[in-house]
Amino acid sequence: MAATFYLAPAPVVRRVRGYFAPVNRGMATPVLFDPAEMGRFSLDSPPAPWVSLGWIRNFARKAASKTAPILTGIPAAVLEQTRETLDAQVSFQFLSWTKLTMALATGSQHMNLLVPAAGSAPQADGGVAAPAVVIQSGASATLLPLASADAAQFSAGQVVSVDVDYTGQTGFVGSPVSGAYVKTALTDVDYARRVTFNVATVASVSTSAPAGLTLAGALPGGIPATGMKVQALAGFVDREGGSFFQEWSALFVMEGAQGERIFFHYPRLQSMGSAAEAVSPLAGKQSGTLERVMLAGDFRALPVTDPLDGERVVCYRSYLPAS
Repeated sequence: MAATFYLAPAPVVRRVRGYFAPVNRGMATPVLFDPAEMGRFSLDSPPAPWVSLGWIRNFARKAASKTAPILTGIPAAVLEQTRETLDAQVSFQFLSWTKLTMALATGSQHMNLLVPAAGSAPQADGGVAAPAVVIQSGASATLLPLASADAAQFSAGQVVSVDVDYTGQTGFVGSPVSGAYVKTALTDVDYARRVTFNVATVASVSTSAPAGLTLAGALPGGIPATGMKVQALAGFVDREGGSFFQEWSALFVMEGAQGERIFFHYPRLQSMGSAAEAVSPLAGKQSGTLERVMLAGDFRALPVTDPLDGERVVCYRSYLPAS
């Protein structure tokens, strides 16, 4: 490598792509990214468990750590510095509305609006739901075998939630991603399916043998575990307030015009703002009449201990030269 290599012009990039992966909340284990081994991955096909959230805009990161001088002598002079606090923040806007982007852009639980039972009393985040149906044996991540009568309750294009019955457990709830933290036992048998990230869109329905649902994409949790049930969704809802903070590992990629890449890897990123939207007026003929509504996300980076030397850090910035 030539000594002047780092004198190369600054990379020219167009936009930033965002990828998120679930932190194991129960074990407090983030997802690590090794740019040396994985840095050349296809931006359209990230390595598991990273999930692409597409392009983002107005990506901005802010170092909020504070340092203080250590003074000595008369008159006092700075001998060295010490880091008093370790803090960093990230903000950006998503260009799409999905279950995951909505969850990331809110400061509390993100919930699934289960289709209500007939006559259910209205509730702000969904009332008593229509009963969940049992998934028969032989399921896969994209196929949910059901009894014929159960399959007839669904239709193509619906979004469905797949998870176990809630049985009074406390702590983190939801698989494969913790969607809530329950402090005291609840009585809602559908609560796990209200908060789970294990959702998918129905591609087709078969009511004749073999009856069931074919999904448009694989369930995030893979093959449903024994005892999981399925319910149809009307949409999604989140709330302002509450005590639960979404926490994910995050990876942001800037690709230069020459193929170089800049990575920002935050092992632990918690949402720090309440649900908020950013409005962008449309140009052209629609100027002044229509506006695009985008999800706005604000996050605080939490530290991890680097096993290399035991230092506590909040972000890794990597640069891969064009190959």
